[in-house]
Amino acid sequence: MVLSIARFNFVSPTLDRRTTGELYRAGVEMAAYADEAGFFGLSLEEHHGANDGWSPSPLINAGLMLGCTKQIRVTVSAVLVPLHDPLRLAEDIAVLDLASNGRITVIGGLGYRPEEYEAHGKDWSRRGALMDESIEAVLAAWSGEPFTYQGRNARVTPMPQSVPQQLLFIGGRTKAAARRAARFGLPFNPVAELPDLEALYQEECKANGTKGFVIMPPSSTTFTFVAEDPEEAWASLGEHFLHEAKQYAGWQTDAVHSAAYSPASTVEELRAEGKYRVLSPEECVAAGQEGAGVFVLHPLCGGLPPERGWDCLRLYVEQVLPALVG
Repeated sequence: MVLSIARFNFVSPTLDRRTTGELYRAGVEMAAYADEAGFFGLSLEEHHGANDGWSPSPLINAGLMLGCTKQIRVTVSAVLVPLHDPLRLAEDIAVLDLASNGRITVIGGLGYRPEEYEAHGKDWSRRGALMDESIEAVLAAWSGEPFTYQGRNARVTPMPQSVPQQLLFIGGRTKAAARRAARFGLPFNPVAELPDLEALYQEECKANGTKGFVIMPPSSTTFTFVAEDPEEAWASLGEHFLHEAKQYAGWQTDAVHSAAYSPASTVEELRAEGKYRVLSPEECVAAGQEGAGVFVLHPLCGGLPPERGWDCLRLYVEQVLPALVG
């Protein structure tokens, strides 16, 4: 069985308004197309103040995509919880859950860019405490009962239809993140293959009397682009792939890199590394038949022209999926 996922972060290196608008509109249309084609999921992200516009409003994007689809799941990986008002966050996720019939999952993260905290008036040194306070408030809000938040009486309605363990995961790369997920009884989604954190999470669940599970990413995440002529695609689109890889690498810390991290500094290095791969339809079919369980397509990677992204999706849907299903 092959799972097909489409990733969108709406990077637009020039920040040209017309181009950026085209990317956002194409993403919504691509979501509808992927849904009709039987894709399993869509993946969205959150960052702020990036010099290429990297996805600051993933819940709005999720609403647009859920509204034009019927089956596909949307995962936001991750929502930077401390940067949001937790009561409004609880309301927004609940409404998305209800309107989509339970097709939204949010991975809550701390973030790793101090400048995002500064811009939102949040204290970077208190990010752990802010995360705990926010998660506690979101869970209390989803009970539908009155509760106290920062000394104020509050109640959030409507309640989501899904249980919190389906709606909200805790992401992260530290022992504190694993302990937090276990303490709140929420699933844990590490940013990389970190078996020690999985073991710690299970131990902490036992100690706290909670139950949960871990969604562990593979050791390396591979993004796939499908093209009739991979050589031409690398020549014309390679700089788009490299832009995203370098931008993301610049945000990583020395401690733990996420599964999507690439150290490449040139298109040639990126291609040789294999994290971003361009396959012909025949090569993609062969990869699927050899056991590639998940294809993560990135049709607008690095702000590449939407028409090239459509070529990628159509080739995958029309020539790859039928062969793999058959």
